[in-house]
Amino acid sequence: MSFLRDLRPIRPRRRMALDIDPEPYDDHPMRPHGGVIDNAVYVDGIRSQSPKTLEETFSILRSCTGGMAWIGLYRPTDQEIGQVAREFDLHHLVVEDAIAAHQRPKLERYDQTLFVVLRPARYIDSEERVEFGEVHVFVGPDYVVTVRHAESPDLSSVRHRLERAPELLRQGPEAVLYAILDEVVDEYGPVVAGLQNDIDEIEDQLFLGDDSVTRRIYELSREVMEFQRATRPLMMILRGLENGFDKYHVDEELQRNLRDVQDHVIRIADNADSFRNLLQNAMSARATLVAQQQNEEMRAMTAASLSQNEQMKKITSWAAILFTPSLIGAIYGMNFDVMPELHWTLGYPFALLLMLVVGVALWAIFRAKKWL
Repeated sequence: MSFLRDLRPIRPRRRMALDIDPEPYDDHPMRPHGGVIDNAVYVDGIRSQSPKTLEETFSILRSCTGGMAWIGLYRPTDQEIGQVAREFDLHHLVVEDAIAAHQRPKLERYDQTLFVVLRPARYIDSEERVEFGEVHVFVGPDYVVTVRHAESPDLSSVRHRLERAPELLRQGPEAVLYAILDEVVDEYGPVVAGLQNDIDEIEDQLFLGDDSVTRRIYELSREVMEFQRATRPLMMILRGLENGFDKYHVDEELQRNLRDVQDHVIRIADNADSFRNLLQNAMSARATLVAQQQNEEMRAMTAASLSQNEQMKKITSWAAILFTPSLIGAIYGMNFDVMPELHWTLGYPFALLLMLVVGVALWAIFRAKKWL
């Protein structure tokens, strides 16, 4: 009942008693210098030994029958990865991936090993952002090696939960893979809730004229896209595992558990898609609101310009009207002995009348043109 039943290596083994009480290894997820976080050998679903070194684990695994090793590494050194790779004959490509990290979620088979890359995530409330991690899982015929490059997921809780369910752990490495997948998917729940809350806040900000909302929409869109890249490939990973159910005669209960995880992944992926659509709509609405605001400003500026033009017309008209008497007065004020109408008795009334007639004529013209 194993995905890897027909890949189990033939090793010379001798049965040994494994009745030693297991000693807890340092499984604290925040070990400062990384390395081996937890290291155990399980027989029939029970933790039989907790070796202190990888060499001891390898020796015990070679010597027992039906045992399974689960080695948990946190940001391991090249030497530690090299030890595991040599013992379990890991393909050099997966070793390079485990060292370099920054891989997309995937499921690949290399000879006797399933290599799974997962992108866990957690929502940090204090900073209102999503932090993404990375975990690599090597699943072999009688071993599981987990390599974490971030604090999430908490694989120590996964291990403790499985150790309290020996009937599930008895299913072998595939049960461990299921439990890790289940933990990663469960940790997506608070992320979905946090993103939903952020989007609700953005919708409230959107119509309040807060200029910072544009930047927040953009940053949240990037987080949602990253969340999609973490969750979408999980459907292909679980589909790939499901395709091997019949071939490897996987236990029915384990099949149901994996399908339940798959259902959760589909819902989470759908949520991520809806979040992205909502943010795209929010960005479009923000662009529309900004355009409307700019249009209002342009209309206000146009109205102000038109008002200024009207005022300039009035000022120009009155200036022209007042300029005429000034011009006539200036002409009659010239001090020459010989000039027309100099000694004309009606010259003064004529000048005043001329000023009035020309002024009224200009007023009538400007009034007809609606300048006044």
